[in-house]
Amino acid sequence: MTSLITPVQAAATGHPAYSQTFPCQPSTAEIGRKLVRDALGVWDLDNLADVTALIMSELIANAVRHTPCHSIRLTVGRPSTTRVRVGVVDRAPLRLPVIGQAGEDDESGRGLLLIDGIADRWGYDLHGPDRRPWAKEVWAELLIEGDE
Repeated sequence: MTSLITPVQAAATGHPAYSQTFPCQPSTAEIGRKLVRDALGVWDLDNLADVTALIMSELIANAVRHTPCHSIRLTVGRPSTTRVRVGVVDRAPLRLPVIGQAGEDDESGRGLLLIDGIADRWGYDLHGPDRRPWAKEVWAELLIEGDE
């Protein structure tokens, strides 16, 4: 295992989660893909690595493009025995994710549409008090094949 992965918590189901904070910049996508691949390798889920790394890249790109944050927290976890979840936490809770309407010639604006098409589900969670959240996590989950 590389030094990029730091186990920080065990989910309620007893499955590990990995989380680390990085600068909110495009180069973090490469680190995020490695974090995903390393975590999935530990869990013997290499068959999900390509699609999950793509999702992480898109989540990072959205945070970089649509938030003024200086840092983001990347998460990779197993919320249950049948799912893998990746997420990006930023400090811009009022900038909620919305699937865009990219034009035919637009070079960007399709990230969440792509995630919506390849993830089993996606969404966001606000962190902090209901009336004054301090952060949000945009996440996507994939079903582990054969474990339905």
